[in-house]
Amino acid sequence: MQFFQSRFNYLFKTTKGLILVAIAMIGLETALFGMLSGPMAEFGVRDWVIKNLGMQIVQAEREGRIIILYHSIAMGVVAIETYMITSLVRMKPFYVSAVRVLITVGYILTMIFGMGFAYWGHNWALHGLYITGLSLIFFAGTLLTIALWPWNKEYSQPNREYASIKGFDMERAAFFITSLATLLSVLFGAVPGSYFGNGFETFLAENIIRMPEKSLMEFAVIGHLHIMLALICIMITLIIGRWLDFKGLMHKIAMPLMILGAIVLSLGVWGVVTPLEPIAHMVIYVGATPSMVAALLLLIWSWDKLIRQGTAQLKKPNLFQKLAALTDDPLRFGPTWQMLFMNFTTSGIGIFMAIKLDEIFRVWPAREERIELTGHWHVLSAIVATIILLYYGDMIGLKGKIRKLYGWSIIILSDIAFAAVTIFEMKRLSVSEAAQQPLVNTVMLLMDFGLAMLLVLLAITLIWRLLDLFKNKGRWVEEVDHELSQEVK
Repeated sequence: MQFFQSRFNYLFKTTKGLILVAIAMIGLETALFGMLSGPMAEFGVRDWVIKNLGMQIVQAEREGRIIILYHSIAMGVVAIETYMITSLVRMKPFYVSAVRVLITVGYILTMIFGMGFAYWGHNWALHGLYITGLSLIFFAGTLLTIALWPWNKEYSQPNREYASIKGFDMERAAFFITSLATLLSVLFGAVPGSYFGNGFETFLAENIIRMPEKSLMEFAVIGHLHIMLALICIMITLIIGRWLDFKGLMHKIAMPLMILGAIVLSLGVWGVVTPLEPIAHMVIYVGATPSMVAALLLLIWSWDKLIRQGTAQLKKPNLFQKLAALTDDPLRFGPTWQMLFMNFTTSGIGIFMAIKLDEIFRVWPAREERIELTGHWHVLSAIVATIILLYYGDMIGLKGKIRKLYGWSIIILSDIAFAAVTIFEMKRLSVSEAAQQPLVNTVMLLMDFGLAMLLVLLAITLIWRLLDLFKNKGRWVEEVDHELSQEVK
């Protein structure tokens, strides 16, 4: 009994354990339901999985299944970010415990029963448990927002190296505003969701993008998709900044920009269901800019710090020595590099598409625009996942060659896949439909290779962690002791 109790305490009462469980759940779900994708169908894997697992797949219900799948994975990511916030930001122990319990039960219910309802027959009791899980996550978010209240004098910031106004902690305010905007944006999606089956049909945003007229409900769903993904990205940026101990002049500039960006971006997205809809996109662009500038300042500060630390023993380091110092630790370098790489695969492409929408993209067949949109959203989500994995590698104390192998494998494999997806999205700029096949074959192979090897790396990591749990004095014991000592401090 002690064997199981000690492992349970590690997995569900420590930050590292909770994140490990969530990563494992997301990894298993991604691997399993990824077998139903188009490339797997070509190899016959999709039909084999459906038959042997007893799935009940109706083609007309595809959109509904995908929506539940996306929400299930997203809730796992939100849970991981929440665990990170509760470990990095000061708050009362009651809120830490309550938030963690609620969001853990919530995302597990959402994942298990949501997928059971979507893929194994429509037992509405399972759907009820799926909704219950989402509700618990919302309640956990509410408590987290209360815990992050920045006007509490107990959490004032006396250190002038960090962004503050007369002790008012601007970084804590950024966490609070982002959390509050997330709660309101959840409601923004929940309202149209409550009308499913009551005159409002399920749809995928990329399928209606060229419809000249859209209902307010359809606008709300599209807006919900965009704002939730944007806020997840803003939150992971704040988390990485906190982890790297972002401070100084750039921190003082970045935090107000992050707050401004989160507010304006949210208002712009919510505005799509108001009479302000014609200018909502302009507001969104304005809101996205401060957040992106804040992320850029974090990148500049962190790279400068890595270079200075790595060349401290050198009087006049040259360019190659600075680059070596910058890239020496992939787990510290990787998150901000992924943020920079994101501009070449998502942000930059999205801005270019918005500017040239009528001139170029609306001239293309609708299928090409749909490919660009789905690729854009998937790559952005996957980049957040790689940043989480890099941070997790540092959390569990990877060192030496294993640290470098783990970090560089995530960076290189993911970037190969993301670059291939970007080329596939924009291929019509350089090749005609008649001449596209050689290019398509190449980028699809690169994309499949990068993602498949990334999943293999994740599987190896999870198997290693599982085997470690069977050891009486494994790494997991050290992690429990370390967390207990941190709580005492």
